[in-house]
Amino acid sequence: MTANTMMNTAQMEAIAARHPHLLKSSTSKRIRSVLIFAGIALYMIYSWWFFSIGQVLVNANWGIAGTYLADWVSYEVRPDIKIANDGTMQVVYPRYSPLGPDAKPEWVKIETKMVDRTIDVPAVAQQAAPKKSSSFSFMAPNSAVGSSAGAGARTETRTEEVVSRATVNFNATTSIDVASGTVTATHAGESLLIDLDHSTGVTPQGALPEWATQKRPGEKITLAFGMTGWADVDKEKISIHNRFPGWANFIFDTNSPFFNRSFGEVASLIISGERLDPGRSNLSLAWNNILYNSEWQHLDVWTKLLQTIVMAFVGTLFASIIAFPLCFLAARNITRNGLLNQVTKRFFDFLRSVDMLIWALFFTRAFGPGPLAGMSAIFFTDTGTLGKLYSEALENIDDKQREGVKSVGAAPLAVQRFGILPQVLPVFASQALYFWESNTRSATIIGAVGAGGIGLKLWEAMRTNSDWENVCYMVILILIVVFIFDSISNLLRSRLMGQKTH
Repeated sequence: MTANTMMNTAQMEAIAARHPHLLKSSTSKRIRSVLIFAGIALYMIYSWWFFSIGQVLVNANWGIAGTYLADWVSYEVRPDIKIANDGTMQVVYPRYSPLGPDAKPEWVKIETKMVDRTIDVPAVAQQAAPKKSSSFSFMAPNSAVGSSAGAGARTETRTEEVVSRATVNFNATTSIDVASGTVTATHAGESLLIDLDHSTGVTPQGALPEWATQKRPGEKITLAFGMTGWADVDKEKISIHNRFPGWANFIFDTNSPFFNRSFGEVASLIISGERLDPGRSNLSLAWNNILYNSEWQHLDVWTKLLQTIVMAFVGTLFASIIAFPLCFLAARNITRNGLLNQVTKRFFDFLRSVDMLIWALFFTRAFGPGPLAGMSAIFFTDTGTLGKLYSEALENIDDKQREGVKSVGAAPLAVQRFGILPQVLPVFASQALYFWESNTRSATIIGAVGAGGIGLKLWEAMRTNSDWENVCYMVILILIVVFIFDSISNLLRSRLMGQKTH
């Protein structure tokens, strides 16, 4: 065993002496690999320093990112507690509150009292219109009303019911209580007392906890409760943002007669209930309310999604039709004309060198916003790209099949039909199908710049910075369509290429 080993070692040394370049080559390859890895490492370090990635990660406000993501899968109810100069309060909900026009949630508890208020009552506003006369003046009527109002103004004492205390319970550990110019905020076992004064502003009693921030003394205090919600405490108003999981009013909006009814109640009304609208059945009314939901706009979203699908299909179809004959002119082994080859290839380069988004901006300017601009952008870009891919596929065909068809005396057109097309047609169709599936995604992007489709709808929802649940809804619809089209495209490509699908 030792002799064999020694012999092998001696043989290796002899080989190394006769062929020194073998060992040198191996060493140079190892050094080259080390240098490549070192270069990559140095480049990564340089990029980390140049873009200040570490500082960006440290200074990033991850709380805002969490709140932003929470807005996709939740909704907020935003009551405002307005405080008058005399300390009385009013709980007001936004005009388009998810709770409807007469909102009285259980998590907002109020206490009321009767107060006497003295108010100024102007003279009777509803006066009989003066009789017409032959003479007129621009100033006389207004002057008469003003003097009458000044002469008839009086004070009046009224008894009104006002809110004296308001308590907002976010959950079992988080609440805000407002009474007598003092706000008591409780969260995670800590309590914060805040004094409200119209002259001095907002003054906390003691140090602020981690979940409360105030930029300057006297200014509003922001209370952040994480996923539960948040609130702004100002001297005249406390703005509440209470977050709930889910999508509010996804089926019926607050204007629908089916709003805030259980599934059983809605089903009972549709099947056997009396007509809510004498002019149509309850089923027709319910379907109409779903389609024209003012908050979610289902019919408009679905229509825009269909526009996007059609835009991608038509643009890809026309691009494939135009690229098909042009690719034969660009292929050097098919068209033996160098000038024609170069002109066609440069034409393809021109079309595909301009990004689809830029083409969409051009055509939006030319045709105006709408699907036509989107289809034109897809058509131009894909004509250049498919033309290049098709011509390269033609240049890589097997000439034996074409020569075989030529040898039997076939006409040039028959040579193309039977000697070339059977080789490249499955490849052409596969590439066209891939671009059709890919353009379904691209059509969404170019729609955001005015080219129509659901992309424009998506951009409008994002610009409001408050309808992120609508954004999530449209993103999910886009993902579903892309998944379906990807599956269909893969199935068709596999069939065309003669492969079995799994």
